[in-house]
Amino acid sequence: MLRSAVNSLRDEDISQGEGRRWLSLGSRVAAFLWDDEAWDVLSARFVQLARDAGALSVLPSALTIRAGVERFAGRFAVVSSLLDEVAAVNAATGASLAPYVGLALAAFQGREAEAAQPIETATSEVMRRGEGQGLTFIHWATAVLHNGLGRYEEALATARQAGENTHPSWWRNWGLVELIEAAARSGEPELAADALGQLSQTTTASGTDWALGIEARSRALLTEGQAAEPLYREAIERLEPTRVRVELARAHLLYGEWLRRERRRLDAREQLRHAHHSFTEFGMEAFAERARVELEATGEHARKRTVETRDDLTPQEAQISRLAADGATNQEIAAQLFISPSTVDYHLRKAFRKLGVKSRHQLKQHLLAPGVHPDTVARGN
Repeated sequence: MLRSAVNSLRDEDISQGEGRRWLSLGSRVAAFLWDDEAWDVLSARFVQLARDAGALSVLPSALTIRAGVERFAGRFAVVSSLLDEVAAVNAATGASLAPYVGLALAAFQGREAEAAQPIETATSEVMRRGEGQGLTFIHWATAVLHNGLGRYEEALATARQAGENTHPSWWRNWGLVELIEAAARSGEPELAADALGQLSQTTTASGTDWALGIEARSRALLTEGQAAEPLYREAIERLEPTRVRVELARAHLLYGEWLRRERRRLDAREQLRHAHHSFTEFGMEAFAERARVELEATGEHARKRTVETRDDLTPQEAQISRLAADGATNQEIAAQLFISPSTVDYHLRKAFRKLGVKSRHQLKQHLLAPGVHPDTVARGN
């Protein structure tokens, strides 16, 4: 019934009024159904309708839902851009919205220090409002943070709180996923098995590649011996065609970790390289470090993201920095690179932080310093 309702909302003939009224719920239900395609389509339409109508009262909610799609796709620069837009709309309207987007972004990036304040702020805000589902979101995001950092007992504590919410929701489902990994890694197989039983009620009923890929990956964690391998392979095969690239990278990581423990170092390296490359590309620093450590355990050395290596700019950051140093405005850079001004601002702020500069003048001086050529600042050059 829910799938039929979601499909009806994808009808192009839906009016603007109906769209603004129902696309919010439809997007959330699509995520609850593990339907990444419908979640993508409906959330994009919701944002567009809100923008076209100038509906500032609903735009922050639309942007927040859309940020979830982009986050699971590993497009964190887009998430940051949406976060800036939410802040701008809230500032213009005087509205307030718990900092869900910023909290989840920091959690997925594995930046504990940056996540601490949003977690505290969001917890206080949702408790003040009596938003129980908001607490489920916070517990889930915190569990992601701790699983990325390899602190499985802490992840288990917060994931259990997310899973204890008896109200069906997308965040509870995702909390169960984190609970299974944390419990399996903490030596709590019975707790993990119980969570898997609850999770499979929605994943099996859903039947999407996202759902069944997550179920296979979770089941593999609880399967002993060689019977786990086909489950890891199924997880990767099912997640590959989906939009949830972050989940695919985590499947490669878990499979690689299993292969290494099976003493199949060469096979493990292939999976761990894939995971490390993806996490590094996304900016998921904690998960990337997990993959790097595992790679080193196989005898292969991967570049560690230390303070020194974070001073290296990505190719896009280097390109934007060169243009900014030459005097181009954010709007001019955006037009030249076919991206939004907020995305330019996001990359420029990251470049400033990495290079230790606070102005465009300082940026220009840094790039013109002896021995520094703008092209050599880019990572990998």
